[in-house]
Amino acid sequence: MPTIDFDPPTRCVVGTVGPPGERTFFVQVRDESRTAAVSMEKFHVTTLADRMNDVLDRVAGSAASEAAAALVADNDPLDTPIEEDFRVSTVRLLWDEERGAVVVELFDEDPDETEDAEGIRIWLAPHHARAFARRALAVAAAGRPPCPFCGGPLDPSGHICPRSNGYRRQ
Repeated sequence: MPTIDFDPPTRCVVGTVGPPGERTFFVQVRDESRTAAVSMEKFHVTTLADRMNDVLDRVAGSAASEAAAALVADNDPLDTPIEEDFRVSTVRLLWDEERGAVVVELFDEDPDETEDAEGIRIWLAPHHARAFARRALAVAAAGRPPCPFCGGPLDPSGHICPRSNGYRRQ
């Protein structure tokens, strides 16, 4: 599968499937003719959202304001059925100065090392990019609550807290 362009998408969101602690993170993007869903690590989702916010803060100005993002916020669940196109291993974030848009590129392999890399390229207006980043950070933070003593994630059955008994399992 070559790189598929979503320029512009009608929807681009982060969502999860599965219970806290076992969630799979997806970026789901669609336009009038197709939908793509790619899975990512939680770390990649939060890093992408953080860097996207940094880029928007530096170059987008009022076009990426919180108020503008709130107008296009998408809090609906992922579209079903969710069929994973590929698992993301490489993420690129670009600013298209000419168009004043954020460009997100997601690949299953390093596209510089192989011509067989599958990928999607997404152009987002600044306010849509801010809304995407806000949702991505909220979804990532909605997992397991932290332990009030050690800060580690609490499973529904609890956990062994090093602050309460001095022992941490490896």
